[in-house]
Amino acid sequence: MAEQRQRIIVEGGRRLEGEIPIQGAKNSVLPLLAATVLCKGQAVLHNCPRLSDADAAFRILDCLGCRCSREMSVISVDASQMSNNQVPDQLMQEMRSSIVFLGAILGRCGCCRWSTPGGCELGARPIDYHLEAFKQMGVEVENDCGFMNCTAPRGIQGAKISLPFPSVGATENIILAAVTANGKTEIHNAAKEPEIVDLSNFLNKCGAKIAGAGGSSVVIDGVKELSGAEHTVIPDRIVTATYMCCAAITRGELLLTKTKLDDLSPVLPLFDKMGCSVYTYDKDRIYVNARKALRSPGKIVTHVHPGFPTDSQPLLMALTTVLPGTTIFEENIFECRFKHAGELNRLGAKINVRERIAVVEGVEKLSGASVKATDLRGGAALVTAGLACEGVTKISNIFHIDRGYESIEEVLRGIGANIKRK
Repeated sequence: MAEQRQRIIVEGGRRLEGEIPIQGAKNSVLPLLAATVLCKGQAVLHNCPRLSDADAAFRILDCLGCRCSREMSVISVDASQMSNNQVPDQLMQEMRSSIVFLGAILGRCGCCRWSTPGGCELGARPIDYHLEAFKQMGVEVENDCGFMNCTAPRGIQGAKISLPFPSVGATENIILAAVTANGKTEIHNAAKEPEIVDLSNFLNKCGAKIAGAGGSSVVIDGVKELSGAEHTVIPDRIVTATYMCCAAITRGELLLTKTKLDDLSPVLPLFDKMGCSVYTYDKDRIYVNARKALRSPGKIVTHVHPGFPTDSQPLLMALTTVLPGTTIFEENIFECRFKHAGELNRLGAKINVRERIAVVEGVEKLSGASVKATDLRGGAALVTAGLACEGVTKISNIFHIDRGYESIEEVLRGIGANIKRK
């Protein structure tokens, strides 16, 4: 409870300068931790950030009977003695991504018991795609007083599955269930996100046979069992975009290292369009200089990868609140993804929202105020805006931010921000 009462306090007006090494990807480390359930040997994951969501996944693994340890950014999981197939309700409620354990547990045990997961409230994110796919793979699903009992009496069977929408979570869950299924599984209209590729690369190191990850069709040939392996989590593309926005909104200059340029292709052109000087080096470094006058990028439309990511939308919105001109955001992934707009308006922004469209009229300045993080990326957007505010911005509900950013206040303080957690 004490952690939930903490706030991030930002005194704006400081130009950011320096270097930031990018943390491992939250949206990758969680399915990777779920995947370790399938391994009969020890799995070692490098570049794992310290996040509250990762801690929740750690606790889920512990409840399942896996042996887990962390040393700095390295997590080791030994699932050889896994003894449980049920995720406690409390842990399911802590994070939306807990649903990805369903496919892994089914793949390992052929049955599991679980409740509806929690996480950020961004609108309807139905798990129907997951359940329908599992039914095609021979899984029987029974609703039992708020819990779901899933069993595969004849084992998990390979199937041809066409997703109505390229859902990242559903694609991950199907892959996890399919790698040790009987026969071949084909996923059509699969999600193409880099995190899908990272998960598949790890599973293939463990002995899986997955082809086509990153494309619209993924083929998995089931194998009898998986061994352990070592793997390095990919850099977080959303965190990279966040700190680029922080540099731009303070008219600063940053060198971002240990990132992955290929995963940022939907985002980088927008910074050029706004007038930032952006230089890339060696496929893993980005230099951002925002000393020149910036301008609105015009219109930003979110879409599934390789389109502009919905997770980066709140950060760009925070930045555009102080850019001359009008910026239009069209949100095509989540219908409730503009909750941060009202909080940004409390800082003096001028944002009008109507259904899936948000119109931002740039203002000359923002002013500090007390605001509340409504979700993970919306919270990071408020931190970004606070860096440019006159006066002090106090952000509450920062437990949302801790789900995806490793010590955001320490990172920003290291490059010149006047920011603290209290």
